[in-house]
Amino acid sequence: MKKMVLGMVALVAPLLVTSTAFAQDAASNEFDMNVAKALAAGLAIGLAAAGGSIGQGRASAAALEGISRNPNASGKIFTPMILGLALIESLVIYALVIAFTLAP
Repeated sequence: MKKMVLGMVALVAPLLVTSTAFAQDAASNEFDMNVAKALAAGLAIGLAAAGGSIGQGRASAAALEGISRNPNASGKIFTPMILGLALIESLVIYALVIAFTLAP
C-alpha cells in the first residue's frame, strides 16, 4: 500500500511542480543564441574528449596486447600506435578549436 501511495505521489508531484515552470513573461520567450552556442561548445568538447579518450585507450590496449604476444614486433607496432594516438589527439584539439569559435 505504501508503495502505491509513493508511486502516485511520484507521478502527480512533477505534474504540479512543472506547471509553474511554464508560467513566464512574454519577454523571456526569446531564444538566446549565446546560450545555444555555449551549450554547443560544451557538448562538442565533451563528446570529443570522451570519444578521444576511448579511442586512445582501445588503441593503446590493442598495441600493448600485440607487443605482449610478440615482443619482437614491438618496433613495428609502436610507431603506428604513436601516429594513431597523435591523430586521435589532433581531432580532440580540432574540436577544442571549434568549441572556442562557438563560445560567445
